[in-house]
Amino acid sequence: MNSTRKYTIEKTPKALLKKWYSLLSLGRQLDEKAPNYLKQALGWSYHAPYAGHDGIQLAIGQVFDRKADHLFPYYRDMLTVLSAGLTAEEIILNGISKATDIASAGRHMSNHFAKPEWNIHNVSSCTGNHTLHAAGVARGIKKYKAKGVAISSQGESSTSEGYVYEAINGATNEKLPVIFVFQDNRFGISVPKRDQTANLKAADNFRGFKNLRIFFCDGKSVFDSINTMTEAKQYVEENQMPAIVHATTVRMGSHSNSDDHKLYRDEDERHCALAADPLNRFRKIMVAAKRFTEDELNAIDAEIKKDVSKAHKAALAAPKPSPDSIFDHLIPAAYVPVKFKDGLHNESGEKTRLIKALNETLKEEFRRNPDTYIWGQDMAHKEKGGIFNVSKGLQQEFGKERVFNAPIAEDFILGTANGMSRFNKNIRIVVEGAEFADYFWPAMEQFVEMTHEYWRTNGQFSPNVTIRLASGGYIGGGLYHSQTIEGALTTFPGIRVVYPSYADDAAGLLRSSIRSEGPTLFLEPKALYNDPAAETVVPEGFEVPFGKARIRREGSDLTIITYGNTTHMCLQAAEKAAKEKLANIEVIDLRTLIPLDKETILESVKKTNKALIVHEDKVFGGFGGELTSIIMEEAFEFLDAPVKRVGSEFVPVGFNRILENATLPNTDKIYSAIEGLLEY
Repeated sequence: MNSTRKYTIEKTPKALLKKWYSLLSLGRQLDEKAPNYLKQALGWSYHAPYAGHDGIQLAIGQVFDRKADHLFPYYRDMLTVLSAGLTAEEIILNGISKATDIASAGRHMSNHFAKPEWNIHNVSSCTGNHTLHAAGVARGIKKYKAKGVAISSQGESSTSEGYVYEAINGATNEKLPVIFVFQDNRFGISVPKRDQTANLKAADNFRGFKNLRIFFCDGKSVFDSINTMTEAKQYVEENQMPAIVHATTVRMGSHSNSDDHKLYRDEDERHCALAADPLNRFRKIMVAAKRFTEDELNAIDAEIKKDVSKAHKAALAAPKPSPDSIFDHLIPAAYVPVKFKDGLHNESGEKTRLIKALNETLKEEFRRNPDTYIWGQDMAHKEKGGIFNVSKGLQQEFGKERVFNAPIAEDFILGTANGMSRFNKNIRIVVEGAEFADYFWPAMEQFVEMTHEYWRTNGQFSPNVTIRLASGGYIGGGLYHSQTIEGALTTFPGIRVVYPSYADDAAGLLRSSIRSEGPTLFLEPKALYNDPAAETVVPEGFEVPFGKARIRREGSDLTIITYGNTTHMCLQAAEKAAKEKLANIEVIDLRTLIPLDKETILESVKKTNKALIVHEDKVFGGFGGELTSIIMEEAFEFLDAPVKRVGSEFVPVGFNRILENATLPNTDKIYSAIEGLLEY
């Protein structure tokens, strides 16, 4: 590789120097103008000034190729995206949150710059978590042997986050073409770097990682920054290896317009920061080298000022978001079944166990779409196929490129799924989000991220990911092995949540999940994997639509609404009630929690006039509370008794079977609730 420093003040063409200076001037004028919008109550309520980061941000944008690369800027990267091609008007539209803001149409915070059509990605406010997305899209670049690199940009303090280590560990292990840029201004808001890390340079924290090259540069210097970024990109492309670019910068002002750096920086420090101004430094170099005169540079500044004024007027005249638009782009339209439109069938034949139905459906969908992938912990090693063997045989048939293991890092598993799905809209990803649903919590930030990606980007991007989780108890697993977590996860808009009870529904819902755009949380009742009670005939190509419940037993005296493991217990209790001539009970298996089939629920309650909600999760804070509220609000006048609930006690699930049985619902508890409700 040629590491010769390409750009110097003497060798760089004057036209290119003018372009760079114009961008620096434009960025600085916008950077200084932004706080005025807040003062005038026009918007831009969050602005993180970039002044002092000028060199490295100009460089990132200049090496970025919008046709091949993927850029993940952070909230201080205004000059980065200007250098990459965004206009002053696009920056102001984002700042004042107008409907024509290309990043999010005003849905995301100001200073979160993006242009999805150019692969400049809309990233979260969770600092540094986009490193995982960059690693994920770099995986896509590598697997499809495409040109380009992923570039992740962030402040040095965000490198303390665990998912940054996960991203860099994964990128080095998989040898991914990604550049992690650390813009080091020595402060995390008010926290000095010495309180973040023992190393003087944050990049040194990653020196132990194999397959990683670290570049250092003066991020205040235009030439050092551009030469370093050029060299780093060339290295990553040629070697298909990740790199870190650590750029030393200075923060000339406060962290943001809600911060006052006078509270933690003394006058001398603030003076030194201003004296290190990269823009003034670049001006002086060009004048001293006689490449430009002061008058020429002042003329460029004046012309840029006119452009900013014009952009300002256009942005103020742009439309504001409509209040009605909040419901737009919540989640992409789901796959619509063709043959089994209601997710029902009457076929007879050999029954299949739930675990086999999942395994065979995965294989069928992998054969159907060559852009389907699956990964997770313990997913594929020799004859192993997940700890429950749901993915058994997939790697043997489809190879290690499509079926592979991930580190025990739930953030990484989910975050890189988000990232890789950005590479190609045809890609469908299935991840085992954790080995047990109880272990999913480390991935919650990435889960939340997925739920609002489509909404936040105003419909421009949605991760096409199915998140599989082995859920629930009745296995004697105890803590971290026996909980069910849908009560918490159904509180997030922007994701589908399904919870099948039988083999055919598991197959049909998995097929619809994989074929749909947008994320789906697929909760698998692991106690039913090999339970004969969940066995059914599974028709070839069986499909189940989202939001369509299934009436498992028709009745007239009481409605039971359930899903997952407790569906079978409810049916047992209902049959017992019929056998003892107590009541004729209707049992509704929801199958899908989000979207919810309210129509079937309400029609049944209006017919039976009594409702019992049963689920494995805790009663307090469980999903049944929402179901109760819906029934009370929309069918109250039809009720002859209060809505009752049966679920777990408000305690963790213990390991000893005696403790587990005392905590979880069972047929006897359900039957007792039926008796009490009928007597009301």
